[in-house]
Amino acid sequence: MFDTCIAASYAERMTTLKIDLSDEQAAALKAKAAAQGLSLEEWFRALAEQPGPASFRQSTSEARPIWEIIDENMKGVPLEDLAALPKDGASQIDHYVYGHPYK
Repeated sequence: MFDTCIAASYAERMTTLKIDLSDEQAAALKAKAAAQGLSLEEWFRALAEQPGPASFRQSTSEARPIWEIIDENMKGVPLEDLAALPKDGASQIDHYVYGHPYK
């Protein structure tokens, strides 16, 4: 649930986010915030301002076609594993993924 409000101490619009947690989860998060000398709200704001994992950050100047990325990822796959893949994998994807009968 999101509620929009204007906070007096901030010159920007703020959104209130309600997260349902168990008492143990809430206590663990409060403890992490307190260990850094922050309130839970301050801790979440600081967390939200941190950049995401490097694997999700890619500037437009670094963007590569998907086939180059797939090719790079597949370089470490042993040839015997590639040879064991079904030859009709693309045409029979529903069979191999969902167990549907062959078409």
